[in-house]
Amino acid sequence: MLYFLFSQLASDIAVFNVVNYLTFRTGAGLVTAFLVAIIIGKPFIGWLKTKGSQPIRDDGPETHVLTKAGTPTMGGFIILLGILAGTLLWADLSNPYIWVVLLVTAGFGGIGFLDDWRKVTKRSSAGISGKAKLALQSVVALIAVIWMTELLSSAPNVPDGFATSIAVPFFKDVLIPLSYGFFLFGLIVIVGASNAVNITDGLDGLAIVPVMIAAGSFGFIAYFVGSAVYSNYLFLNFTPGTGELAVICGTIIGAGLGFLWYNAPPAMVFMGDTGSLSLGGAIGTIAVAVKHEIVLAIIGGLFVLEALSVMIQVASFKLTGKRVFRMAPVHHHFEKMGWAEPTIVIRFWIIAVVLALIGLSTLKLR
Repeated sequence: MLYFLFSQLASDIAVFNVVNYLTFRTGAGLVTAFLVAIIIGKPFIGWLKTKGSQPIRDDGPETHVLTKAGTPTMGGFIILLGILAGTLLWADLSNPYIWVVLLVTAGFGGIGFLDDWRKVTKRSSAGISGKAKLALQSVVALIAVIWMTELLSSAPNVPDGFATSIAVPFFKDVLIPLSYGFFLFGLIVIVGASNAVNITDGLDGLAIVPVMIAAGSFGFIAYFVGSAVYSNYLFLNFTPGTGELAVICGTIIGAGLGFLWYNAPPAMVFMGDTGSLSLGGAIGTIAVAVKHEIVLAIIGGLFVLEALSVMIQVASFKLTGKRVFRMAPVHHHFEKMGWAEPTIVIRFWIIAVVLALIGLSTLKLR
């Protein structure tokens, strides 16, 4: 909204011309989202405490019952408000990609909120059923993938079939055509990213910082692939209109920083499914929009490892009756080994940074 207002004034008042720079609006969105999260965080957490807290899962580490009991959840609502405020104020709302990502972010956030609310009101660690949650996510994700595919297919200067193909990193012109199979692929990327972040969210600050790192990385990617000049220089596949997604990436970072203020150990609030599902969904959708789905598996490698640890643990126990890890997801394995929670969190942050640098290197190494 501010972008539209200030851009109208730019012709008469030169200073307002800054809103025409994507980098400025990305920074403005970041700051706005941060301030919104900081301002609403304390009163919202106070309100959450009056509603009670979700019981700690009895299949988690024993120490969590003592250290995390009574901490309210649904803190992801703070993040969502920050993202929405920053995006609606500073993004170009005539850009349809903005609305696609907001659809998934808000839709997945709503699903997570229902899950968290049920856990709190029922005083149970079990929310809505996994099948129902997955079905709802799949519907929202499929709508988003079809929408984005149609947008790219109808965009000018886009090769035929590109919209339904997978771009391979490290190669200039290698595309894997999937045709209608791309709809299923995109759905899996978005829903998979959402649930991988959800699995990672088990320790104070563990999920939010890698999410911010991923958002920053995809902010750069969106900026470059959305520009005909930069994409041509870097031998990237040009995806018209997606550069604007850098603004949303900025708001994710800003809202994440504001939430981390309250989530830093010892956490005053957990993000819950409200935050983890929506953030993972947003990153997954942006990855599909900018045609860097494979790179998401590198930049978001920490989330992939966490999800794989659960799948390996379940498969091993069902097939052999034995567990590979002391406890899954893998961050609980390290807790069982005696690592302190801050040690695990910071070392996982370091891994996330390294993976992001490797993922970003694909922009030039071709």
